[in-house]
Amino acid sequence: MDGALKRIESFVEDGGRHVVATVNPEFVMRAHGDREFARVLESADLCLADGSGVVWAARRQGCALGGPVTGVDLIPPLAALCARRRFRLFLLGAAPGVADELARRLEEQHPGLQVASHSGSPEPSADDETFRRIDAARPQVLLVAFGAPKQELWIDRVGGRGGVAVAIGVGGAFDYLTGRVARAPAWMRRLRMEWLFRLVQQPWRIRRMAVLPGYALKVLRSHP
Repeated sequence: MDGALKRIESFVEDGGRHVVATVNPEFVMRAHGDREFARVLESADLCLADGSGVVWAARRQGCALGGPVTGVDLIPPLAALCARRRFRLFLLGAAPGVADELARRLEEQHPGLQVASHSGSPEPSADDETFRRIDAARPQVLLVAFGAPKQELWIDRVGGRGGVAVAIGVGGAFDYLTGRVARAPAWMRRLRMEWLFRLVQQPWRIRRMAVLPGYALKVLRSHP
């Protein structure tokens, strides 16, 4: 986490446009069959290991990772960083009202934080309103919660608007941080079993998790 925050801070200081992707095993498997999604992930300035499955695979390839950095865990310390450095933050995505609520919570938790929000949509027909709000807020850090792969493709298409220095896809993180979806108990997270808790809470995830056995086989067959 410390390394991720330092890298994001350096991206803002550098200026320009930077993309951060939070990659889980489902991303990896989708990228095998989706060339456009694969291109976007490959071109990201920083890919974070969103889950223990990616950490495991990376270690087998000889990459030393201390642990996962999920989108939901990244946002609170990132908001603290933005408040301390006076970086403007923008929350985009989730259902109407969710980003607004999270913005209020973050403002209360981190005095001095400058944060704007908008539910928006990844559809091009919604771009004009989204651009208007981003241009008005002039954020340096943009968090996009449209879900994968829509958020990554949206960021690739237009994420650099309004002087945004860092755009990050964070999936369903806004829902977790506002309490709309419960997180696994701390002991389950320590044991890397949060996936099981999510499956019990949201049975529809079984369709997405069906790729995990294939992912595990690919990792086991790979060579460092």
